[in-house]
Amino acid sequence: MKARNTYKRGSTSRIRLRGLLAVAMALACAPGLWAQRSKLKPPWNVYSPETDIQLGKQNAQILEKRLPLCNAPRVDAYLTKLGMKLVSKLPTRGVQYPWEFHCVNSKEINAFALPGGYVFVNRGAIEVADNEAQLAAVMAHELSHVALRHGTAQASKAQLLQGAAGLVGGIFGGSTSGALLTQGVALGAGSVLLHYSRSDETQADVLGTQTLYDTGYDPRAMAQFFEKLESETKGKNPPQFLSDHPNPGNRVERVDEEIDKLGGVPANAKRDSADFEAAKREVLALPVVKVVPASAASAAPAAPSGNFVEYAGESYALKIPDNWNKFEDKGSLTFAPNGGISERGGLAYGMIVSLNPVQMDASDDALRKATSALIQELARTNPGLTVTREPGPVQLNGQPGLSTYLSNDSPAGGQETDWLITVMQPQGLVSFLCVAPKAAYPDYEKTFSTVLDSVRLSK
Repeated sequence: MKARNTYKRGSTSRIRLRGLLAVAMALACAPGLWAQRSKLKPPWNVYSPETDIQLGKQNAQILEKRLPLCNAPRVDAYLTKLGMKLVSKLPTRGVQYPWEFHCVNSKEINAFALPGGYVFVNRGAIEVADNEAQLAAVMAHELSHVALRHGTAQASKAQLLQGAAGLVGGIFGGSTSGALLTQGVALGAGSVLLHYSRSDETQADVLGTQTLYDTGYDPRAMAQFFEKLESETKGKNPPQFLSDHPNPGNRVERVDEEIDKLGGVPANAKRDSADFEAAKREVLALPVVKVVPASAASAAPAAPSGNFVEYAGESYALKIPDNWNKFEDKGSLTFAPNGGISERGGLAYGMIVSLNPVQMDASDDALRKATSALIQELARTNPGLTVTREPGPVQLNGQPGLSTYLSNDSPAGGQETDWLITVMQPQGLVSFLCVAPKAAYPDYEKTFSTVLDSVRLSK
């Protein structure tokens, strides 16, 4: 009996061992487990992930006020469910991002993600997608920019090229991230934070493809979406997505190459869902918000009114045209007419008033240094910004200030003229940035002068 029992235990052990070997072999042969997926290294970045989150939140709050959101809870819930499914397979290196997903009521085929995980998907991207896998591809691409921290990496690169981190740190209390948070959105969210390099685009394509694969979607949807956009817009202006995301070259081929590295298309790869079809039907039924291209002459807002109304803040008061609106941002106020702010949040017509804390006394030298630091910070987040007239003395409400003229790429197309007035106050540097397209600036200059003449600074 003992020998017989011993044989049974040995036989059972061998059977279990063969079973384990069989399972191991099956797993080893499964697609993707032997795959040599590309290893991606995030670009150099001087900022912390916490700065990404702060900066993204600040920009998102501004854009939620300025963009024509769909205000469709079921669609936002669907985008959130799909987005979080993708996020579950996204390598964020231990960072917990506060992911948010918003549907934008714009027919432009586009989507973008701010640093920190604030994602905006145009209804146009949902409508043009043939299936859920293609929409997931667009979102996976954008989420990859967040995970790889491309936005603040671009800001880091711009800071390095400017070579003035020490100066900014000295004036803004030793915190370059604080300076970026103060001025990073001054000329709109479509600045350096969303201007990716071709290498960034390649990384987002590759990581997006890996994420599609890992979540069970057909990874070919990434290449299919790009091919679809290019074929549908031949001979026309490219869709906003392709304009904002520079083609790194051989984009489709690189996606196909990554799919091969992953072991090919997984069996039973998911392509569509009833939830996607329901969300697509809902956005198709939404009222269309007509967005006139900013480059069109008809897109110019109504001329500034000759009637002015007073606005009183904590450190200043001024009068603005009564047909201008007020937008409150963290640390600044924007005054602009209807149509003066682009779809992406960039100011094309109007004025930005900011209070910038500085750690200096109110001397002429302090004013010049603080103004120089402010201009350099604006240049970091607006690569096209140049000084056309060096800072010169000016009086504002009887106090000494500086007047500087700049040129920049306009959200309305072409170049814009920026008139910057700065004055030192006990609370810090107060700046008034007057913005209008170069061709329209002469028509706005009188209004800007009237507004500045009305400024009353708090003692």
